Amino acid sequence: MKNMKSILAIILVAPFMLIACNSNKKQINSVKDSNAEPVSNSADVVMPRESNAVAYFASGCFWCVEAVFESVEGVGEVVSGYAGGTASDANYSDVSNGVTKHAEGVKVFYDSTKVNYSTLLKVFFGSHDPTTLNRQGPDSGTQYRSAIFYSGDQELSKIKQYIDELYKTGAYPKGSITTEITPLIAFYDAEDYHQNYERNNPNQPYIKSVSVPRLNKFKSKYPELLKMGNGNH
Repeated sequence: MKNMKSILAIILVAPFMLIACNSNKKQINSVKDSNAEPVSNSADVVMPRESNAVAYFASGCFWCVEAVFESVEGVGEVVSGYAGGTASDANYSDVSNGVTKHAEGVKVFYDSTKVNYSTLLKVFFGSHDPTTLNRQGPDSGTQYRSAIFYSGDQELSKIKQYIDELYKTGAYPKGSITTEITPLIAFYDAEDYHQNYERNNPNQPYIKSVSVPRLNKFKSKYPELLKMGNGNH
């Protein structure tokens, strides 16, 4: 009977031990959501200086993805936001509840003379698991799906070529990659408090337990891609 009570206690407590991007955001931002800045379409955003191109990716919680891409040489600003949905607008509350079918994603401004699109694909595939459908780490749901939102046939061709190479080299079993590849229709910037979240909230539990380890794992794997002085946290 004593053993049964111990097992029951573990079952009851376990769900609360899991730290997920979605649950933490709800706790942190529940008050702020009502005062969130209106989202904007990518066409309204002026590119930062030293950037002449932009790319769009989704690979789990955008706090993590933003931090990874911002560590890469040649990348300027990275904006967290929402893409790939069916609704004509997006905000955190609706996206996290699956209402709009958008994914949490990032808009990556980069200097194509310093880093090319193929290298950004290397960053994308090398910093998450593209074989887990609608899940990354502790986060699950379509809003956390792996996705690339391409602009034009040239980007699409490079994506297909890169995935073919991953299969040829045996990096992943044939047909195991679940990454959604779809043309970019619109990108909606996330609310201001989501931008640079990993950098601005280093002691937040999810950041410490998920974002930072994910970022450091990427940095250890691809030190040659990093900006000067961008070592492990």
